[in-house]
Amino acid sequence: MGVGVDVAEGPRDERRYGEFVVVRRHAYVAELVLDRPKAMNAVSTDMARSIAAACDALAADRDVRVVVVTSTHERAFCVGADLKERNSFSDAELVRQRPVARAAYTGVLELPMPTVAAVHGFALGGGFELALSCDVIVADRTAVVGLPEVSVGVIPGGGGTQLLPRRVGAARAAELIFTARRLEAAEARELGLVDELVAEGQDRTEALALAARMAANSPVGLRAAKRALRLGHGLDLRAGLDIEDAAWRSVAFSGDRAEGVAAFNEKRKPEWPGE
Repeated sequence: MGVGVDVAEGPRDERRYGEFVVVRRHAYVAELVLDRPKAMNAVSTDMARSIAAACDALAADRDVRVVVVTSTHERAFCVGADLKERNSFSDAELVRQRPVARAAYTGVLELPMPTVAAVHGFALGGGFELALSCDVIVADRTAVVGLPEVSVGVIPGGGGTQLLPRRVGAARAAELIFTARRLEAAEARELGLVDELVAEGQDRTEALALAARMAANSPVGLRAAKRALRLGHGLDLRAGLDIEDAAWRSVAFSGDRAEGVAAFNEKRKPEWPGE
C-alpha cells in the first residue's frame, strides 16, 4: 500500500447514501458530502439515517485513513435540524425520531480515524455539532457558527453541550449556548470554535490537503492516537497515561510499526501494511 495521497486528481470513486449524502474517495481520504442544497443541508430524518449509514460504512473500511466532512451548498455547511419537518411531528413522532437523529451525530463523533470538517457559510445548531464532532475544523472567512437551540425552545442535542466546553471551556460555552449568538469566522477562530481560518472558498481544498498530510502516516497509528486522545480526555493524569499505554501497546507490535522503523532506517517512504 503506497503512502501518497493526491486529492488534486479528483475522487477515485463515489457512493451515494440515500438522497442527501455522498461519500467520495480520494485515495486514502474519504469525503463525506452533505448534499441537500435545497434545504441548506438541514438534517431531516432521512438525511440523518444516511449520515449514520455512511459513517457505519466508513468506520468499517480499513482503507480509509482520514474523513473530511464537506457541503455542496455555496452558502452553508449545514443549518441544523430540519425545523419544518419537526414542526409537523406529534410528540410520539419526535420521540421516535430522536435516536435516528442522535445516530447521525454519534456516527461522525465515533469514527475511528481522524476527521476534518470543512466549513463555510452557516454552520448552526446541529450543523455546528456535526463540525464539533470532528477532530479538526477548517473554516473559510464566510463561516458563521453557533448553537442557537435555546432560541427555539430546545437545547443542543447533537453533542453541543458536551463538545463545545471541551473546546472553549465551561464558562465560554455557557455564554454562547445561553445567548444563542452566532459568531463570524474571525471571532470563532479567536475563541477556538474553529481551528484553521482560510481564504473564502478554500475550506474544502485546505481540509482535503490537511487530510492528505494526515493520511500519509500510519493508519494503525492514526486510529490508536485518536483513541488515546478521545478516551483520555477529562481523566486524571494517571488514568490518561494508562489509556495512552494501552494504545501504545496496540501499535508497538504492529506491521505498521515494523515498517515505519525500517523505512526510517533505510531512508525511504514507508509502505504501510495497515495492520
